[in-house]
Amino acid sequence: MKVLTLNTHSWLESQPLEKLQHLADHIMKEDYALIALQEVNQRIDSLPTISTHNFHPTEDQLPIHEDNFAHLLVLLLKEQDCHYHWSWTYNHIGYSTYHEGVALLSKQPIQPQAFVISEEKDPSDYRRRVLLIGQTKLGDKNITALSCHYSWWSETGGFAYEWKQTETALQDHISPLLIMGDFNNPASAKQTGHALVLNSSLHLQDSFLLADETTGEHTVEKAIDGWGENQEKLRIDYIFTSKTLSVSSYQIVFDGKTTPVISDHFGVSAIIQ
Repeated sequence: MKVLTLNTHSWLESQPLEKLQHLADHIMKEDYALIALQEVNQRIDSLPTISTHNFHPTEDQLPIHEDNFAHLLVLLLKEQDCHYHWSWTYNHIGYSTYHEGVALLSKQPIQPQAFVISEEKDPSDYRRRVLLIGQTKLGDKNITALSCHYSWWSETGGFAYEWKQTETALQDHISPLLIMGDFNNPASAKQTGHALVLNSSLHLQDSFLLADETTGEHTVEKAIDGWGENQEKLRIDYIFTSKTLSVSSYQIVFDGKTTPVISDHFGVSAIIQ
């Protein structure tokens, strides 16, 4: 089954509606079973939507607005008879303008849970981070899927703290894990976040290292928001899985090669079994 993760950068991109359409077209073509999206924004001052399609709310759900990026994506897909169940949770205020959050889209129904993992609990503070945990299915297999957007290793109360909270949040989940998102920790930094995940009590594996076939590697190739001084190619967006799952293919998408660039991050696609 195909899965995808992408930090969308949503409304902060130039020509965002065109890029939203590119994303929808790619999803329809590849027929992903499960999708994790980060930096899924809606304007603070936009209007709540009257209705949503196949939306599954978390407890204490922040209202979905008309311009919510995931909401509009699901509607575009619906217009082409491509139906996804979805959920979205709010992390923090972004750029003084947006409710910034993370989303999960699944071909099958989702039972979602929002779990605050940061030391910072004030939703107006960019350091507040929330996991979106969804109980769903990948084909006929029960799975616990996550969309994540973590802090940097160097941030006070940053990734190390947030990862420990992630382990706490998932310690009682018995179905296989599929943890996808923007980890803000390069795989090349062997002694920091990437190593912490691979050595975790959750017994995870990196789909890039596991895949039978790989196309591309890095998800950031220049200075971007949060990496303003970067001059290197970085792999900071990941698909981690439980060791009970296998990965036959790993591919970088939206990198300007076979698919257009639509964000300041490239996406990661994998075939999971």
